[in-house]
Amino acid sequence: MSPGILILIAMLGIGLLLFLVMGLRLQAFVALLLSSLFVAVAAGIPLNEIASTIQQGMGNTLGFIAIVVGLGTMFGEMLRVSGGAEQLANTLVRRFGQDRAQWALGLTGFLVAIPVFFDVGLIILIPLVYSLAQRTGKSLLYYAIPLTAGLAITHSYIPPTPGPVAVASLINADLGWVILFGAIAGLPAMIVGGVFFGKYIGGKIHVKVPEYMIIDAPEKEVAKDPPPFGMIVAIIAIPLLLILLNTVSGILLPEGNFVRNLLGFLGHPFTALLLAALASFYLLGTRRGYTPDEIQTIATKSLEPVGLIILVTGAGGVFGRVLVTSGVGDALAGIMAASNLPIILLAFLIATAVRVSQGSATVSMVTAAGIMAPAIEAGNYSAPMGGLITIAIASGATVLSHVNDSGFWLVSRYLGLSEKNTLRSWTVMETIIGLVGFLIVFLISFFV
Repeated sequence: MSPGILILIAMLGIGLLLFLVMGLRLQAFVALLLSSLFVAVAAGIPLNEIASTIQQGMGNTLGFIAIVVGLGTMFGEMLRVSGGAEQLANTLVRRFGQDRAQWALGLTGFLVAIPVFFDVGLIILIPLVYSLAQRTGKSLLYYAIPLTAGLAITHSYIPPTPGPVAVASLINADLGWVILFGAIAGLPAMIVGGVFFGKYIGGKIHVKVPEYMIIDAPEKEVAKDPPPFGMIVAIIAIPLLLILLNTVSGILLPEGNFVRNLLGFLGHPFTALLLAALASFYLLGTRRGYTPDEIQTIATKSLEPVGLIILVTGAGGVFGRVLVTSGVGDALAGIMAASNLPIILLAFLIATAVRVSQGSATVSMVTAAGIMAPAIEAGNYSAPMGGLITIAIASGATVLSHVNDSGFWLVSRYLGLSEKNTLRSWTVMETIIGLVGFLIVFLISFFV
């Protein structure tokens, strides 16, 4: 088939995916599989090879994703149940002082969302925002926007959350570079979109704590003995530092070097997150008075909500594999090369288009990575550039959150905002952090 026909098939496949998710409200996992089947048949993959192509795409993706997300989720749940997330927030607010509480909340969101999902982090920490707003008389947005900015950035930028892990797996990016560039781009984005914009919009829209949230707020689990601040930071830092050391050793030390091999083993995401999970079981569990049975229950329960995320991510891998096998990927790569647009800009634009169309940041990242993977593979980009492209995709999947995004409605309910004011605050904040993050990695790409 001609490249033009293959591109048309890819566009029809993406259109079908969006129609199934948005129009028919079909579950994203099933929609991705159906769209993959459509592209495979239309592009001429032999019928007897389609099933094996799907299996290969799913297996290659989940072999990495399932382990990383599973271990990260257990680690995050121990942090939540032990009271570690709240302790982190309260300590930072005390140390920064009430006048600089915005900075403390932004940093808290940034740290907490590394092991904890966005919605869980918001539910855990929103009472602190309520308390500060009632105590100072300031708008709820003054404190909530920095917190949600920190949570949203890490949710999209920093592994082991599913989005960046999925993108890194699909485009073969090194997680060490992803973490490094995610932090470099994410912290300034949190400051601009969270602290500065939060101060501005808090002065424009005065929001009080919604009465129904005070009345209907579910009772929180009371931690037996909240862990100390230093311990929490150290446990969160374990996997990040090990992965970064692995990346650095691969650059500075020769192949076969014992230290490089050791750090390569300890800094592999599987080992690093396993060590972090075990440390959380002991330090946040056993030493805080939890029995082995209680720890096992917490760890097992934490895996219940991630099954869907893992399957959707795997289906994104299937979509990408079908694009490669059918030749659509090569056609896309050729057109992208002929366009003369930087690969990092194309990655951002495609992720943005999918984000605006279907809503979910994680699904947008997975879909965009699947589309971009063949072009990235053909381009043979460096490891640092792979990390930058990952953050560019994450940035595109962050901007312009609106009514088709579950995060939009979660924030709207917890802050008691109308749809109009949610668009003026949350949507603008998401767009700012996505644009700032992208601009930073785009500028870095000229020097890599």
